[in-house]
Amino acid sequence: MHLYLSHNPRTLYLVTGSHDERKGRPQRALVFRTAEANPAQVIVDFLPKDEVNLTNAGRLTSRVIKGCLGLISVENDTFLAVVSSATEVGNTRPSESQPESVAKIHEVLFYCLTSHSWDDYSASQDTLLNPENADALMTREQQHYSQSTTPPVFEHPCMPLTKILSSGSFYYALDPAWDLSSRLPVRLARDRSNAHDIGIFDERFVWNEYIVRSLLNFRERLDPLEREQLDKCQFIILAIQGYVGVFTMALPAPPVNGAPVIATLSLISRLGWRRAGTRFNTRGVDDDGNTANFVETETILTTDQHCVSYTQVRGSVPLFWEQQGLQTFGQRIQITRPHASQPAFERHFAHLMEEYGVTHAINLLGSKENEAILTSAYAKHLQIARSIWGDELSITHYDFHNAVRIGGHDSVKNNMERYGFTMCDSSTDNLITEQKGVFRTNCLDCLDRTNFVQDIFSREALEQYLSLVHREWLQPGALWMHHRELWAENGDALSRIYAGTGALNTSVTRTGKRTLAGVLSDATKSVSRAYINNFQDKGKQIAIDMFLGNMNNQRQVNIFDAIHDSVGKALQQRLSEYSTTQSCSIFAGTWNVNGRLPSSESLIPWLFPRDSKPDIFVLGFQEIVQLTAQQIVQPDPEKKRIWEQKVMETLERRPQRTCDYVLLRSEQLVGTAIFVIVRSDLTAVIRNVEGAARKTGLRGMSGNKGGVGVRLDYYDTSFCFLTAHLAAGHSNIEERNADFHTIVKGLHFQKGKTLSSHENIIWLADTNYRINLDNESVRARSEADDFDSLVAADQLRQAIDNGDAFSGYEEGPMLFRPTYKYDLGTDNYDTSEKMRIPAWTDRILFKGRFDLAVYSRAELKGSDHRPGKLFFGFFALFRSEVRIIDVVKRAALSRLLLENTLSATPGEKLDEKLASLVLPDDCSELPPPSTDDNTWWNRPEHPKGIFPITIAHLQELNAANPFDSPEESPFSSSPSSSDEELYSHAMGLQSPITPVRKPPPPPPRSRYTDV
Repeated sequence: MHLYLSHNPRTLYLVTGSHDERKGRPQRALVFRTAEANPAQVIVDFLPKDEVNLTNAGRLTSRVIKGCLGLISVENDTFLAVVSSATEVGNTRPSESQPESVAKIHEVLFYCLTSHSWDDYSASQDTLLNPENADALMTREQQHYSQSTTPPVFEHPCMPLTKILSSGSFYYALDPAWDLSSRLPVRLARDRSNAHDIGIFDERFVWNEYIVRSLLNFRERLDPLEREQLDKCQFIILAIQGYVGVFTMALPAPPVNGAPVIATLSLISRLGWRRAGTRFNTRGVDDDGNTANFVETETILTTDQHCVSYTQVRGSVPLFWEQQGLQTFGQRIQITRPHASQPAFERHFAHLMEEYGVTHAINLLGSKENEAILTSAYAKHLQIARSIWGDELSITHYDFHNAVRIGGHDSVKNNMERYGFTMCDSSTDNLITEQKGVFRTNCLDCLDRTNFVQDIFSREALEQYLSLVHREWLQPGALWMHHRELWAENGDALSRIYAGTGALNTSVTRTGKRTLAGVLSDATKSVSRAYINNFQDKGKQIAIDMFLGNMNNQRQVNIFDAIHDSVGKALQQRLSEYSTTQSCSIFAGTWNVNGRLPSSESLIPWLFPRDSKPDIFVLGFQEIVQLTAQQIVQPDPEKKRIWEQKVMETLERRPQRTCDYVLLRSEQLVGTAIFVIVRSDLTAVIRNVEGAARKTGLRGMSGNKGGVGVRLDYYDTSFCFLTAHLAAGHSNIEERNADFHTIVKGLHFQKGKTLSSHENIIWLADTNYRINLDNESVRARSEADDFDSLVAADQLRQAIDNGDAFSGYEEGPMLFRPTYKYDLGTDNYDTSEKMRIPAWTDRILFKGRFDLAVYSRAELKGSDHRPGKLFFGFFALFRSEVRIIDVVKRAALSRLLLENTLSATPGEKLDEKLASLVLPDDCSELPPPSTDDNTWWNRPEHPKGIFPITIAHLQELNAANPFDSPEESPFSSSPSSSDEELYSHAMGLQSPITPVRKPPPPPPRSRYTDV
C-alpha cells in the first residue's frame, strides 16, 4: 500500500497497491482528515479505491507502507503512525494449513494530519533504518536520549517515538492475520470463526493498543462485510514488543524411507506494556498488580505430527520498590510501601492464576544485603497469599550466585513433570494435552539470571516430549544448537529493551562455557548499563509513556462518531448515577524538630486533637537532621526511621484504639521528610502512590532547602501532600517566593503528573515567612493575643494577596500564637543573642474540596518550633467527599444510552429521550451485599453455601500427566555474577576461565486454565 497527501482540506490516504492486489487483497483506501468543527477529532472513511480522487494528491514516501499502527496526539498535533519497513522473521507453524508468519518492524514514520509544519522534517532517517542495520539501532538509540527533555529546534516531535518503534524490537503477524499476542493454547481454544479476527487479542501485550484503539472502534462500527474487507487489506497492525526467533531444520527420522523430519523451533517473548519502562525508572508492581519487565515466553516445536507449546513468565518482584538517585554497581533498593503491598501483591498473583493456573515462583535473588531485603519481603507476602490459594501458589528461593537450597532442586523438577506442556495434532489442531501451570521466574532485573534458568526450563519441557516421541533427538545436534541460539538472542533482545545493552552470560547460554572474551564482554556491558540507565533512560521513559498514553495531560485521538459522542456527553452529565461519595478525614501536621531525636514527651496531644480519628495522617518534618555539609552531601536515613518508629508507636499505644494504621509512604530530602500513614483497611483502595522531591538550596543544587511530596489516588480522587523548607532570613521574601515556584514547577511524578494535576493539595511546611513588625511589637501583641494585627503584617498572607506565591491556596484562621522561635523546652520566645522576631513560620495551606475543622498548634517543647496541626474532614464530618466510580454501572448506563440512541426515530428529541432513561436496579453483575438476614451464597440451589462437585470434575482435577520425565534432570547451573563482580573480576583476569558446575536451579508449579 502507499500513502498520499492532499490539501484543502488536509487529507491522508492509505491506498492498496498492485502488490496488495496480487495477494488477493481488496482494492480499498483508508482516508484520514480532521473534523472542521473540532480539530481534536479525526474523520476516517473506508472507501473503494476507485471512489478516491488522487489527482491532486502527492505520494509522501517512496517506501511501500506495511500498515498503520494508529493515531497519536503530540504537542497538540495529530499524527498517523505507519510501518514503512519490515522483514519476515519466519513461519512459526509451517505445518498449519494457514501460515503463522511474523515480521519484524524496522521503521515507523509519523505524518501530521493537522499541520504542514512538519512536512519537511521527517521523523526518521531513511539511510539509518534499512533492515541490514536495524538490529544495531537499539544500542545506538540510547545515545539520542538525555536527561533534558527539550528537543532540538527542528526535531520532529515524534522523533523519540520513532527511535523506540524503529529499534527492531517490535513484531506483528503477517497476512493472513493471526493473533501473535496470544499463546498457542489460547488460540486453539477459540471458535474457529474467530481465528483470524484482529479484534480479538491479548491486551497485555499489544503495545499500540492506546493509539490504535480509535481505529479498532471504527472497525467495530463497520458492517460485517466491510469489516472483513478492512481486515484483508491489513491496514491495521497490532504490534508486540519482545523477541521472535524461528529456526527450521532437518532432524533424523526412523529408517523407514530415509527422509529426515522437517521441524521448526520458534521462541516468542511478549513484553507486557502495563508497567513498561526502563531499568531504574520502572521497578516492582503497581496498584493493579502489573509488574515491571513482565514477559511471557513461549517455546514452540512443530513437526508434521505435533505442535508443542511451553509457556513461562518473568517479572519484577511484585512489591512496591524503587531505586532512586545515582545507581552504581552496588545498587540501593528502597521498599517504598512495606506495609501496604499485600493488596497489589495478591492482585498480581490472582491475574497469573486466572491466566495460567497453578503458579510456582522462582526467586533467583542472592544473599547480598539489598537482594536479601527483597527476598525476605517476597517470602512474607507470599506466605500470607498462600492462605488464599494454598498449594496452588508456591515459591522456591534459589540463590543463583551461591547454591541451591536443600530440597529446592527436587521441588522444581517435580513441578516440571506435573505441569507438562501443551500439545496438539498438527493436521487437525485438536488438543492432546494442556500445560497445567506456569513458572514465574525473577532476579533483580529479570534479565541475565532469569534468561539462563528459563532456557533450562524450556529444554526440560522439550525433552519431556521428545522422550516419548523422538528419543533420537535427545542427543546433541541441530535442535539443541538452535535452542541455545534462540535463548541467547532472546536474552540479548529483552536486555536491550530494558537495560540498554545485550544480556550478560550469553556466551554460556550459546556454548555452555564461560570464556575470557565472554567475561570481558560482560564487564563492558555492565559499565555501559550503569551509564545508560543513570543518565540516558529518563528521556526514553518519557517517550515510552507518551506512546502508551500514560502522560497525565495526554488526550487520546477520537474518530468522529456523532452517536458515540452524544453517548459520551450524556454519560458525563449523569456521573452521579454511577458513582458514590464517601467521607474521609485527614490529619496534616508540620514540625521543625531542629535536628533533634524524639524525646519521652508524648505525641498524643499533637496527633489526636479533640479525640479525632483520622483516616489519613500526613506529617511533615523539617531539620530532621542537622543541616551540616556532611548531611547535605549524604543524608542519614536513620533519624527518619527513629521518628517513624516514634510516630507509629504513638499510634499503636493510643488510648481507645479502634483501628490499625500502617506507614504508606515516607520520603526524605536531607532534613525535610514526609510521612503518609493510613488506616490499614484503606490500603486496598489507595493506589498510585508516588514520591518526588525538588531541591531549592544553592539554586537547585543543594537539598538543605526544598520540598518533598507524596501523591496518591484515594478511590477515584487524587491527592498531593507536600512538606517544604523554604529560604530563611527575615527579609528574604523574594527567595521564599522563588522557592515556592521552583517546587511547583520542578516537582514531577511519573507519567507527566505535576502538582497542578491533582484535585486536592495540602502544603505542610516551614515556610520561613516572617512578620513585618519590630521585635518588641510582635512579642507584645503575641502576649496580648492580638492576632489580627499580626496577620495583617504576615509576609505569607501578603504574598498570597499580591499573587506572588501560593495563589489560589487557602489557610485557616490564625487563632494561636506564633510558632517560632522558642528557647528549647520553654514557653519563652528566643532570648539568645539574635533575639529572633516571633513568626508563624510553620504553616499549612490547602487547595481543593476541603472543609477545615481545626487549625491549631500543639504545645510540644522538644524543639524551638511548636508543631502546627490541621485536621481536615470530608463529607458528613466536613462537607467534602471522595468519589467512587462503579465501573459496572457506568458500562451498563453506557450500553443503555447507546441502544436508545441507535433506536431513535427521525424527529425524535434525542436529548430529552436520553435524559428520561433510568438505569435498572439489576444492572450490576455482582450479587447484592450480604446482611445478617440475607446472604448471597445461601440460596435454595446452594443451601448453606454448599456447591456440589461432580465426580467428572474430580477426575479432571486428579488426572495424571500422560508424560513422564526422565529420572535424570538436566538442570545445571552456570557461574553467574552480578554487574559489580563481573567488572572487578575482569580486571584481574590472567587466563581463560573454566566453567564451574553448580547444583541446578529450582522450578515452580502451576495449572493452566483457558481464558
